[in-house]
Amino acid sequence: MIGGDAAGMSAASQARRLKGPDELEIVAFERGHFSSFSACGIPYWVGGDVATRDELIARTPQEHRARGIDLRMRTEVMEIDVARGRVRARHVDSGAEAWTSYDRLVIATGARPIRPDLPGADAPGVHGVQTLDDGQELLDTLSATRGRRAVVVGAGYIGVEMAEAMINRGYEVTVVNRGSEPMATLDPDMGRLVHRAMEGLGITMVNDAEVTKILTGEDGRVRAVGTQDAEYPADVVVLGIGVRPETDLARAAGLPVGDHGGLLTDLAMRVRGHENIWAGGDCVEVLDLVSGRERHIALGTHANKHGQVIGTNVGGGYATFPGVVGTAVSKVCNLEIARTGLREKDARRAGLRYETVTIESTSRAGYYPNAAPMTVKMLAERRTGRLLGVQIVGREGAAKRVDIAAVALTAGMTVEEMTSLDLGYAPPFSPVWDPILVAARKATAAVRRNAG
Repeated sequence: MIGGDAAGMSAASQARRLKGPDELEIVAFERGHFSSFSACGIPYWVGGDVATRDELIARTPQEHRARGIDLRMRTEVMEIDVARGRVRARHVDSGAEAWTSYDRLVIATGARPIRPDLPGADAPGVHGVQTLDDGQELLDTLSATRGRRAVVVGAGYIGVEMAEAMINRGYEVTVVNRGSEPMATLDPDMGRLVHRAMEGLGITMVNDAEVTKILTGEDGRVRAVGTQDAEYPADVVVLGIGVRPETDLARAAGLPVGDHGGLLTDLAMRVRGHENIWAGGDCVEVLDLVSGRERHIALGTHANKHGQVIGTNVGGGYATFPGVVGTAVSKVCNLEIARTGLREKDARRAGLRYETVTIESTSRAGYYPNAAPMTVKMLAERRTGRLLGVQIVGREGAAKRVDIAAVALTAGMTVEEMTSLDLGYAPPFSPVWDPILVAARKATAAVRRNAG
C-alpha cells in the first residue's frame, strides 16, 4: 500500500478482515506523521469547532499495526518497478533506502495542493492546508502573529471553509478569486448568492482577480497579496486554490493517466492494463454517471469507498465502484452550499440540451419558527426530462436536501418521476411541498412546454 490515509488504509483494513496474517502480508508506506486522518476536518480544527488534532485521527499507526498491518511511517516510496514487482522506499528522516517486493500493489497517493509558481509563494506566513502537519503549522502561525488580516487565495470548497475558519479566529478576511463568482462548482448565478452572503458575513470578496505575487516585508514574512490592479495587506495567507492528483510516481512507472491527471482504473479499481495493481482515492479519475465521462473529484467519501472495493478484491473477494454523480456540500458560517450532477457548462460540454429552473423556498413550513430561505436550481434534459443536476444555496436545513437529488441522479429518474417521491413531511422539517419537489414540478413544466 502506497499511502496511509483514507483509501490506502481502508483497503489494508478490508483486506485484513478477509485474509489473516498467515495468508496475506500487508505492508503500507506513509511519508507523513499521521495515518487515517480527516483532511476534510482541518478547516474546522483551525477555526476552533474541533478542539484538538487527535479528534481528526480515525486510527493511529499503532492501531493499524495491532491489526496485523506493517505500517511504515515517515517512509516515502520513490520508485515503482512494475517489471520486477517491487517498490523503492526512503525513510524521510534517516535517508535510508530499501526495495520491497510485492505480489499486489495498491496506489493511494492522494492529491497535492496547487501552489502557485509566484514570487513569495514560499514565504513564512503562506500556508496550504492538506495534511494535519499543514494545519498545525497554520495554527502555530496564527498564535505567533500579532496582525489580524488574512487573505485566502481561491474561493472553492477549501477557500470558503478557510475563510470561515479565519472569521471564527477573529481575523479580517479577504478572499481573492480568479473566477467571476465564488464556488466554481456552482453555476455563476448560484455562486452570486454565495458572494452576497459572504459579504454579508463581513468577508471582502475580490472576484476576477489573478494573484500575480505575494509580497514580503523586511523580515521576509508575507505582508500582502498582489494582483495586477491592487495589493491586499495580509498577516497570513491561506492557499485554497484546489488540488491535483499525486501521480508523478505512477507516471514515471508508465501507468495510465487520464486527461485530468488521475490514474485510470476499471470498475474493480484495478489500474487499466495491470492485473496486480490497484489505485483509489484522490489520485484516480472516476466515471461520472450523469455525463458518462471521467472526472477527478477529491473527496474522502469516495476514497473510503475505493478502499473498501480494493481491499475486497485484494483479499480474494469481488467488488466494484460504479462511479459518482458529483455530490458535495460545504458551508461558510451559517450559509450552506450543495451541488450534485452537472452544471450548465458541464451539460453543454457533454452535448446535452437542457432546461433550467430556479425556485425560492424555505427549510420548514413558512409559519414555523426559524424557517430559513433557500434557493434551488435544477437542470433537466430537454427531450427526456432526465434529471441532470441540482444546486442549493441556503441556511440551516438546505445542504443535505441535495442527497434526494443524488439518489434520483443515480437511479436515472426524470424530474416528473421525482414529483411523486414520498418524502418526509412535518412543519418543523419541511414545507408541505419540499423545495426539491417544487423545483422538480417546475422543471417538469419546462420540459413539457419545450418538448420537441
